[in-house]
Amino acid sequence: MTTAEREKSLKQRYGNRMASAPGRGFGPGPGGPPGRGPGRGPGGPGGPRGPRGGGKPKNSKATIMRLLSYVEQDKYKLIIAYLCVLASTLATLAGSYMLRPLINTYIVPSEGSAGDIAGLAGGLAVLLCVYLIGVAANYLQSRIMLTIAQGALLKIRTDLFKKMQDLPIKFYDTNAHGDLMSRYTNDVDTIGMMLSNTLIQLFSGVLSIIGTFALMLYTNVYLTIVTVVMIPIIMRAAGFVAMRSGKYFGAQQAALGAMNGYIEETITGQKVVKVFCHEEIAEEEFNILNKDLRNKQIKAQFIGGLMGPLMNGLSQVNYALTACVGGLLCVLKGFDVGGLTVFLNFSRQFSRPINEISMQVSTVFSALAGAERVFAVMDAEPELPDAEDAVSMEGMKGHVALEHVTFGYNPEKVILKDISLYAKPGQKIAFVGSTGAGKTTITNLINRFYDIQEGSITIDGVDIRHIKRDELRKNIAMVLQDTHLFTGTVMENIRYGRLDATDEEVIEAAKTASAHSFIMRLPKGYDTVLESDGANLSQGQRQLLNIARAAVSKAPILILDEATSSVDTRTEKHIERGMDRIMADRTTFVIAHRLSTVRNANAIMVLEQGQIIERGDHDDLLRQKGRYYELYTGVIELD
Repeated sequence: MTTAEREKSLKQRYGNRMASAPGRGFGPGPGGPPGRGPGRGPGGPGGPRGPRGGGKPKNSKATIMRLLSYVEQDKYKLIIAYLCVLASTLATLAGSYMLRPLINTYIVPSEGSAGDIAGLAGGLAVLLCVYLIGVAANYLQSRIMLTIAQGALLKIRTDLFKKMQDLPIKFYDTNAHGDLMSRYTNDVDTIGMMLSNTLIQLFSGVLSIIGTFALMLYTNVYLTIVTVVMIPIIMRAAGFVAMRSGKYFGAQQAALGAMNGYIEETITGQKVVKVFCHEEIAEEEFNILNKDLRNKQIKAQFIGGLMGPLMNGLSQVNYALTACVGGLLCVLKGFDVGGLTVFLNFSRQFSRPINEISMQVSTVFSALAGAERVFAVMDAEPELPDAEDAVSMEGMKGHVALEHVTFGYNPEKVILKDISLYAKPGQKIAFVGSTGAGKTTITNLINRFYDIQEGSITIDGVDIRHIKRDELRKNIAMVLQDTHLFTGTVMENIRYGRLDATDEEVIEAAKTASAHSFIMRLPKGYDTVLESDGANLSQGQRQLLNIARAAVSKAPILILDEATSSVDTRTEKHIERGMDRIMADRTTFVIAHRLSTVRNANAIMVLEQGQIIERGDHDDLLRQKGRYYELYTGVIELD
């Protein structure tokens, strides 16, 4: 594959996030959520990922107003900060104008009079006090704004994390985790920069421009006209640069999210990379994304960086013109030297806030692009709220029934077709069939990770759409093929299945799952701290802890999705004996490719292309000599 072909492939895989197109929202691609892979939860048949956020801000005004709502609770602090800015600006302007009487009175005295050193010293002391007031006010507003900005970031991160807890599983199935992490870090950081610095600098700049212009008019009208003539030129140049920099800063944020997503996926799947000797290809793909980010950053930083030199250059032109005209006024019109000196200072001060405001454009556009990416997550469709008549189902027994269920991750592509089955407490229902037949999809529907299009799923005779989600999932324990352990002790990880479980119950659950013996061999036993998803444990040991987590739960319904696929045959036998004890009074659904693990199931459902083509126990299905018989005897193999 050539570099151009690989770049095209990356653009397709990352939903064109590398492109500098306008920002997009979230949503599953046309093929539905991707299947299992590094960093993803359970999912159905894969499909192209939907477009992700990133790009030029689509509604800057709405985004700014939404950001300002996060500082609304600190409005009194904000008022104090703005008063400090006002005091600092007035002190700067007053100090600048005080130079005029000092120069005219003490430095350039009238003819025949001697310089007044004492008066000059007194004037300078007053000038020093004025500037000290300005410095103190500036320091205070910086501290206040830093507090306000960090408080706003705290609320933004809290809202973002809280919203992500309310998002459905399909959201995580269709969005790269690295890109989501980029919104927590890079995008939130750019927002913080704008809130802590830009808001105040914009306000300070506007005050400085207004105050300076008023003093310039008071000092000399003719010289003010020179500056007024230069203002449209300066503003037009600033607008020209700002208009182009916004697009590039949006593209930079999108490219950064794409690269972070690729890094996260590569680190998560590093073993797969090494097993298949994919290192060179991974480096090449990373280089493509890295260079794409570099190119967009160069464009963004270069265009944004033009603002400073351009404004400085125009300011120097304005300064030179003012000096020339002022000099002529001193010679021909008797304009005082002190007035010319302070006006030249005002001319420089007048250009400085314009320059600073222009320099903030890059930060503003970068922050707005980042804010829209953050708000895109906050505005993503959450899980549907519980129905008004939803019940809590206290004392759930576990009678599960699917009646004529039809479902597709994309309504136009049906995955399950007219599925009907029944399971009662103490029964073990097994699903077998080819990959993509719909086995995992059925368990996703029982958990209500997705809502069905047709038919009904009931537990104890109540439609699950009328059961509170929290109560529903509290009564279902799952053991997935893809294990996940949290940072914490072994005891805490097992107790994750039921937070009120006692230490004795946790240990008993570990014994049931055949995990107790290896746990006791760990450095600190059940107090051993696991990090990095239990990287210091084998895959089988991690799976045993996940099984123990399900065992400690008192959930009446148990779902095992290839739960023993990561353990050896001997350990599997121990687990099966333990699981038989767990399943004694529970309704259990088992997904297995290893058919020996489902021989003792009460009913085995054979699925193909989203339909149940055979059902019965092990002996019944062998006597039928159908699809299950062929799979079990090896006439055909599960793909």
